[in-house]
Parts: sequence; C-alpha cells; structure tokens
Amino acid sequence: MSILSGKGKVKLDGQKGLTKDKPILTIETPDVIYVPLVLGVATDFDVHVKEGDHVCIGTKLATRKSMYVPIYSPVSGTVKGIEKRMHASKRLQNHIVIENDHKDERVKAYEVSDPDHMSQEDIIKAIKELGIVGLGGSGFPTYVKYENVQNIETILINGVECEPFLTSDHVAMKRDIKALFDGTHYLIQAAGAKKAIIAIKEHKPDLMELLVEEAKNYDNIEPREVPDRYPMGWERVLIRTVFKKEYDRLPAEIGVIVNNSSTAIAVSKGIRQGEAITRRVVTFSGNGLKEPQNVDVAIGTPVNYIVEKIGGYIDEDCDGFLVGGGPMMGKSVMNDTFVIYSHNNAITVMKKENIQPLPCLKCGECTLHCPMHLQPVRIMQAEKAANVELIEKLDTSRCVECGMCTYICPSKIEVTDMVAKAKRRYQLAQRKKSA
Repeated sequence: MSILSGKGKVKLDGQKGLTKDKPILTIETPDVIYVPLVLGVATDFDVHVKEGDHVCIGTKLATRKSMYVPIYSPVSGTVKGIEKRMHASKRLQNHIVIENDHKDERVKAYEVSDPDHMSQEDIIKAIKELGIVGLGGSGFPTYVKYENVQNIETILINGVECEPFLTSDHVAMKRDIKALFDGTHYLIQAAGAKKAIIAIKEHKPDLMELLVEEAKNYDNIEPREVPDRYPMGWERVLIRTVFKKEYDRLPAEIGVIVNNSSTAIAVSKGIRQGEAITRRVVTFSGNGLKEPQNVDVAIGTPVNYIVEKIGGYIDEDCDGFLVGGGPMMGKSVMNDTFVIYSHNNAITVMKKENIQPLPCLKCGECTLHCPMHLQPVRIMQAEKAANVELIEKLDTSRCVECGMCTYICPSKIEVTDMVAKAKRRYQLAQRKKSA
C-alpha cells in the first residue's frame, strides 16, 4: 500500500512513543535565567526593569513596541542586567538576566475581577495584557486575531501536533483538559463565534476519551479526529480537511479563527489565575538523547541545563545536531546554550547521518507533495542561478518551509534549505529595491 494519502500529505514515522505516555517532568528552575527580548522576528522592546530591581513571578519585564506584547518574569529574584546571548534564531539577542532567589514570590500579571462575567472586549483586553501568543510555534499575538473581527462562525483549536517526536501539546491537553475547554469557551466569546472544534490526530484513544467526556459540559465545543498525515497541523491543510474550504490570506475570510491547544489552555489560566506565559511544556526528544521527556520548564531556562537534568546526550562525543522545534520545520542551532522561549514547543536532538545526495532525478515528487502547490525543484534551480526574477515568478514567498520536499526527495537533496535561501534572496532584493 502506498504511504501517500493525497497531494501534500504523507504518513510519517512519528516516534511519539518515546514521550507521549511519560508523565510531564517538572524541571527545577536554575539559579540564573535569561528571558529573551525576542518574539518571532521582533526584537524591539521597551524594558521596564533595571539592574538591581527585585521582581516576582508575574512582574512585567518588557513590552514589544511594534505590536504590543508584554513579557513577564518567570522567577522571583534580582535583575542583573541585559546580556547578549545566542538565541534559537541563531543570532546574538538581548536577554534580561535574573538571579533566581528560589522564593517563588508571585504577583498576578493581570487581574480579572469577575472571570465568569466578561464582555467580548474584556476577554480580548485580558488576552492582550497577559501577553498570550501562539504557542504552537508561531508566537503571533493572539489578541490581534480577535480585534475587529466579524462573521466568525467557528474557533478551530489545533491540537494535531503533526511533527515527528512532538508530544508537548498532547500531554498538556491531557493534564489540563478543563483549562483547554475553558480557554476555548473564552475564545468563542472573544470572537462572537457560535462553536469550536478541537482537532486532534486519529489513533489517540486516551486523549479522545477525555475530550469527549469534557465536551459533555459544553454544547458548542466538539472534539474531532483528523487523519494522521503530515503536514495536517499546518492551519491551511487543517482547514481544508475540516471545513473543505480554501481562503486567500486569513482563515477569518471563511469565518474561522485557528488557535493552538496550548494557547487555549494559557487563556484559561491567564484569565482565571492571572498567570502569564512564564512556564511551558516542551518535548525533548530524538535519537540523540538518553531519556526523551516532556518537561515543564520556566521560560529562559538554558537548553543544556535541561538536557543535563533529564539524563544527557546519548554519547558525550555524539556527532549530531540540535533543532529548536521539530525535525521537519524546526531550525538547527549550533550549540545548546540558548534558552526556552514562550512559543518553543520542542527541542529535537538527532545523531548525524552521513547521507550523500544524488543528482536530482527530475521525478516531480517534491512538486506533487507541496501543500502550497509550488515547484520546489524549479525554485532550487532558480536559487542556484541567483535568478531573483524567476524566484518571484515561482511565488517562492508562499513557501511555509514544512520540510516536505526534502523528506520526499528520493535523491536526499536538502530541497527545503534551497527554497528557504531563495526566499531570503527575494526578501533581500525587495528590501534593497524599497530602500
């Protein structure tokens, strides 16, 4: 039987059994944490603390300028200053350094006086002031999706987690099932929507049983299974599967808003308990780790500290690579000193394989399986020729870097990397043109 399940969707060897049934391991926060002043690609922040200031868990540290997002302290202790450190973006970025006093003093990041009686505007404001962002990997400010929306019918909660190895959303949903539904209900109200669908992959009977049971308390939230195919978790493919509809730029065009399942949980905890995103569940997995785990860690905790706490690498001299995220869409990072950030759902450590690529067979498999209906092999050729005009003509900027073209390539060519380089070449050319 073919592993293919239609254009753009492939059954992957998920390797999720390494972590999906293990309890979430809470990692003790280190003596010093480093809160990155980075959100997505933005690094423009107003900093509200200075060296020597005492902070509590929930103290506002900084606010993003270009698109308002506050970030809050994950520990209580003393601000030691701002330091440039390696970030998962593979660049040196500013981090607020806090010396942890291990007293865990807390303040509410945002106070809601009556969580059970909130207007649509009140909910959106709370989501904004709590600094809730997309926790599935995007880091996009959640409130922006809800401001000035009209004719929204359905909130689609994305709990699909289609990347190999990743199980952080899976275990977080199981642990916080009531918060998942509560947060989803708030999002329905925030959008003025009629209902919500919580989508997970098929063949997860333990999670589906919990979802079905909790759904009995809500008449407008429906759990739904979707096929176990990659990249089902990408919102355009998920919407195509669930609603049988297409849209141009945003799902709101067809009456849908999509949020990650962990984001919905964060909305509930934020509104009910005044908790900002100061901790998160992260999957540490891959064949380069002795003991893959799902860990609950403070934002700003160094990756090497966590790896040591869970048992270390498979081999001290292991010649491998570390990925911030999953193996398909994550970005490799040259060392393990970078820290966990708010929308960081996984760290994947893989042993290096010596694979020698063959010449392109011109088989067309990458084009056949591209979920954006692009022509990756032609884009790769345009990049090799530094042909910006052709790169633009091939609509390269629509690539989502899902990794499908590399995965499916029989010649083992790193097609996705070449397409990503083409995207950057085109973006640089556009900036030069507008300068």
